[in-house]
Amino acid sequence: MNDEPKSAAELREIRLKRKLAQDAEGIKAMADIAAADIAIRKRMAHLRAMRLAKEAPNDKERSRPRRCAVQQG
Repeated sequence: MNDEPKSAAELREIRLKRKLAQDAEGIKAMADIAAADIAIRKRMAHLRAMRLAKEAPNDKERSRPRRCAVQQG
């Protein structure tokens, strides 16, 4: 590395470049998180649909009205 002292303008430029790089990295990370969230939600919806389709025949049996004695007082 260069051990020469840098001027204030050079230091400002270095800080600005570092901040811009961090901002770009943060935006990319947030986009990755959002994409992963969308993928998870799609997978959950697919699995839920599969579960509901599998349970559908059982629901027909459960939905039959049951006869129960109603007590009138």
